[in-house]
Amino acid sequence: MQQGEAERDSQESDPAPPASVEVAGRHVDTPEPLKEPPPVTPGVHASGQSAYFEQNVREFEQLGFDPATATPGPQWNANTYFVKEQLMEGKKNSKASSGAIGEESIKPLKSESDLSHTDPRAVHPKLNLSGRIISATFLVPYNIGFAPDADWNLTPRRGTSALFDSFSYLASSSSPWNHTLVGWTGEIRKEPGAFPTSEAGTGMPDAISQTTNPAAAPIPVDGTIKPPTPSNLGLRIKRSDRERLEKQLQYDHGGKIVPVWLVDTVDKEEDAYVIKNQTRWRRFAETELYPLFHYKQQEPTDGRASRQAWADYYRMNKQFADRILEIYQPGDIVLIHDYSLMLLPSMLRQRIPNIYSGFFLHVPFPSSEYFRCLSRRKELLEGMLGANMVGFQAYSYSRHFASCCTRVLGYDSSSTGIDAYGVHVSIDVFSIGINAASIQHVAFNDPAVDEKARAIREVYGNCKIIIGRDRLDTVRGVAQKLQAFEEFLEKYPQWRGKVVLIQITSPSQINTEGNDGETRFINKISDLVAKINGEYGSLSFTPVQHFPQYLAKEEYFALLRVADVGLITSVRDGMNTTSLEYIICQKENKGQLILSEFSGTASILADAIHVNPWDFNGVADAINKALTMPPEERTATHDALYKHVVTHNVQAWTNGFLKRLLTNLESFDHSIATPALDRTKLLLQYRAAKKRLFLFDYDGTLTPIVRDPQAAIPSDRIIRTLKTLASDPKNAVWIISGRDQAFLDEWMGHIPELGLSAEHGSFMRYPQHDEWENITEHLDMGWQQEVLDVFQQYTEKTQGSFIERKKIALTWHYRRADPEYGLHQAQLCQKELTDTVVKKYDVDVMTGKANLEVRPRFVNKGEIAKRLVEGYGADEDKPEFVLCLGDDFTDEDMFRALHQTSLPPSHLFTTTVGPSNKQTLATWHLLEPADVISTISGLTGSTDSGNVGPVAVIDGVVPESRL
Repeated sequence: MQQGEAERDSQESDPAPPASVEVAGRHVDTPEPLKEPPPVTPGVHASGQSAYFEQNVREFEQLGFDPATATPGPQWNANTYFVKEQLMEGKKNSKASSGAIGEESIKPLKSESDLSHTDPRAVHPKLNLSGRIISATFLVPYNIGFAPDADWNLTPRRGTSALFDSFSYLASSSSPWNHTLVGWTGEIRKEPGAFPTSEAGTGMPDAISQTTNPAAAPIPVDGTIKPPTPSNLGLRIKRSDRERLEKQLQYDHGGKIVPVWLVDTVDKEEDAYVIKNQTRWRRFAETELYPLFHYKQQEPTDGRASRQAWADYYRMNKQFADRILEIYQPGDIVLIHDYSLMLLPSMLRQRIPNIYSGFFLHVPFPSSEYFRCLSRRKELLEGMLGANMVGFQAYSYSRHFASCCTRVLGYDSSSTGIDAYGVHVSIDVFSIGINAASIQHVAFNDPAVDEKARAIREVYGNCKIIIGRDRLDTVRGVAQKLQAFEEFLEKYPQWRGKVVLIQITSPSQINTEGNDGETRFINKISDLVAKINGEYGSLSFTPVQHFPQYLAKEEYFALLRVADVGLITSVRDGMNTTSLEYIICQKENKGQLILSEFSGTASILADAIHVNPWDFNGVADAINKALTMPPEERTATHDALYKHVVTHNVQAWTNGFLKRLLTNLESFDHSIATPALDRTKLLLQYRAAKKRLFLFDYDGTLTPIVRDPQAAIPSDRIIRTLKTLASDPKNAVWIISGRDQAFLDEWMGHIPELGLSAEHGSFMRYPQHDEWENITEHLDMGWQQEVLDVFQQYTEKTQGSFIERKKIALTWHYRRADPEYGLHQAQLCQKELTDTVVKKYDVDVMTGKANLEVRPRFVNKGEIAKRLVEGYGADEDKPEFVLCLGDDFTDEDMFRALHQTSLPPSHLFTTTVGPSNKQTLATWHLLEPADVISTISGLTGSTDSGNVGPVAVIDGVVPESRL
C-alpha cells in the first residue's frame, strides 16, 4: 500500500470483523472482534529487540546500532506484540528523551562504525546541525475522539504502516535524532455519551437548540449571565481541551507529536476553536491532485468550489508552516511528506531562507502532459522547489518532475536536480520499504495466524490460491484483475476447479468518480465476480472469493502465508507495500509475485513477474507461469526478492534519505536562495502602511520579452492595474525602464499619477508633470560615435541584429539573430568595447537579455531608487512599504541601493522576475510578468486565482471578485 493510500485508509471507519468468514460455502471462525481492527504492520518484537531488522541478517553492524539493546520507538501501530511491561518501559525511556535538545539530542549509541548513523553532526560540522528532525505529515498517527473537559480518546490509525514506522524509528533510541512529528488532528469525532442526545450532533445544550427555532417562545434569562452559544457554530474546543490533547500527544505516547488545528473560526472572547466542516481541508488534494497524479483527468467543476478548495489547501499549508516555526530551532531538519503539503517547503523557505528541508512524494508524479492540466501547476512546483531536496519513489517520477519544472517554469534541469532561485535543488529516488522483521515476526510467531492459516488451507484443500488485496478504487486495477482471471480460466481450462482467487477490497476514502461513478464501479466489480462464478463455478466450488471488507491482521497474514500467487494489477500506483508484505510472508511457501509494471514497486522488484494490467492475455499467461514454475526457480526467484525486501526496509529508507539530504546540503550553498514572493506578508504590510513606494522595470517585468521591442506594448490589464494602483494617494508608483522617453510617453504618459524614468535613469518625469528632466545634460557624449562604429561592424556580421539609438545610451540587439551565434558575437563586441571605449570614457558596457548597452557609468537605476527614497526626507517620513520589481542585471542596481538605505527589511520587498537561475541581490522571486500583474492586482483588491490563498489567510474568507 502506498503512503498516500495509507493516510486515506486511516480516516475510514473500522467495522468489526464478522464472527466467521464464509469461504467456498464453509464458515471459518474468527477471533473475538476488536473495537478497532489494527493495521498490518506491528511496532517492535516481543523480546524488546528492534522491529526494523530480521535478527539473522546482521545489518546493524553497518547501520550504527544494535537492535538488541535499542529502545523501541512510539507504539503508533495498534497491533503491537510488545508485552505490556516492556511497552511501558519503552514509553518511559522515549518520554525521558523527548525533551532533549542541543548536545543531548544526539543519542549516544554503542557502535561507532558509521558516524553518519551515530552522530551526523560530526560528519557534517559545517551545517551546524541541532540534532533535531521535524517531520510534517498530513495526519497524526491517531484517530482522535473528543469529550469536553476529559482526556482525549486516541486510537491508532489504520493502514499507515510504512511512513509511521519511519517516524517511530526516528523517535527511538536506534536513531541518533531527536524527532518531533507535526500533523493535522484529522476529523475529530465526538465521543459517544459526551454530548446530550438532543444536540443532534451540534455539541450544544438543549436550551440553545430550542432558542434557535424562530417559532419558539423566548426563554427568560438572567441579564447578568452571558447567553449560551448558538448550536449552529459547530464543535467548540476550548484552550484547556487543546492543551490537554497536546500534552497527551507529547508525553503519553513516546515520540513528541505537535498537532495542527485546522478550524473554521476562532471565538476570541472565549478562546475557543470552532470546527464545522472538517473535510474541507482534504478537498483540493483528494479531488484535484490525487486523481491527476494517477492519470485521471477530472471533468470541469464549479469555479467557485475550486477557488474555495484551493484557498483551503493554501490555508492548511500556511497553518502547518506557522506551527513548525513555533517549534523550529536553527539547525533543525524539516522533512515534509506527500501531496497534501506541496506548498509547505516554499512557505518555510519564505520565512527562513536558510532552512534545511526535504520533501518526499509518496504517490506517482505524472508526465508533464497531465501535470500541465492543473490550474495551480506553477504554485505547486514552486512550492516543492522550496525544499533542498525532493525525493520520489521511482526514477520515472523524478524525470517527470524535472520535465515539468523545465516546461512549466522554464528552469534548467538535469537528472540530478533543478536550478531554481539561484541554487541547485537536488532530486533523487528513494523506494520506501516496510518493517520487514516485524512483519515476519507477527506472520510466523503468532499462534492466531497459524490457526487461521491451517483453517484456510483446510477449506481450500489442494486448490491453488491467488491472493489480491486492494482499495476499491479504479486506479488499483481490481476490474482488470478480474477480467484477466476470467481470461486465464478460459485459456487454461485445466486449472478450472483447481484455482481460486481471493480478492480483498476495502472502501476508498477518496471518491474520484463522483457518487454515481463510484456506484457504477462497485456494481461493475460485483457483475464481474458474478459472471466468472456463474460461468466457471459450481455448487461445490466458487472460483472468485470476493470480500469487500477489512480483515483482522490474523486473517490477512494467514492469507499471505497460504497463497500460491500474489496478484497486484494496479493501473497506477506509488509504492505498493502489500507486495512487500506478501514476499515476507512467503518465506516458507516461495509463492510467486505478479506485479503491475505501472506500480512504483515494480522498479525495485526486478525478479517479480511484471505484467501490463491492460493486457488480459498477458496476465493470464503470467498466472499460469507462476503456478507451473519449477520449485528450484521458485526458490531462487523468491530468495532474491526476500533479500531485497529485508535489506531495503523502512529504516534503511529513512537513513538513506537523510544521508543524501545532508550530503547535498553540504555540497551546495543554499544560503543564497531567493524564495518565491510571500504574497501573504506582502499584502499584510501593504495594508498596514500609510506611505508606499513602487519601482517597476518594464521589459521582462511588466511585459514579456519579445523578439521585436516595439511589440512589447502594455496590455489593457497592465494599464488598468497601474492606473488603479497610482490613483491611491498613499502610493507613489514609478516605471524605471531602459526605454526612451517617446515610448513611455506614448503608452503610459496618459496616467498623470505615474512617475516615469527613461533610459535607466537618464530622464525623469515626475507625477502630475508633463516635462522631462535630463539628468545627463552636462555630460560629454563624444563616446557615442565610437560605440556606434563598433556596433555597426557587428550588425553587418550578425544577420537579424540591429542598433537602437537613444538620447543617452546605445543598444545593440541580437534577439532576432541565431541565439548561439548572436551570443558569440555579443561576447566579442563586449570585449572590443571594454578594451577601447571603456578605457577612454566614463561609461559601462551592460549585457542585457539578448542585447548590449553602453551608457554613462553614473547613470543607473540604483541612483534613481536612492533619489526617490531620499526625497521623503527624515527616517520617520520614509515609506513603510517599498515594492521593487526587475528582471535583469540592470535592476540589481535598484536592489543594491534599496538595501543600503535605512529602510527596515520588513518594509522592503525587492523582487527579481523570471526563470533565471542567476544569483541576485533581491530578497524575493516571481516567475513571470503575469505573476507581477497578479501580485499588483491583489494589492488593489482585484483578486485573481493567484491571490485567493493569501487573501483567504488574511481575511478568513474566499473573495468573490475575480478577473
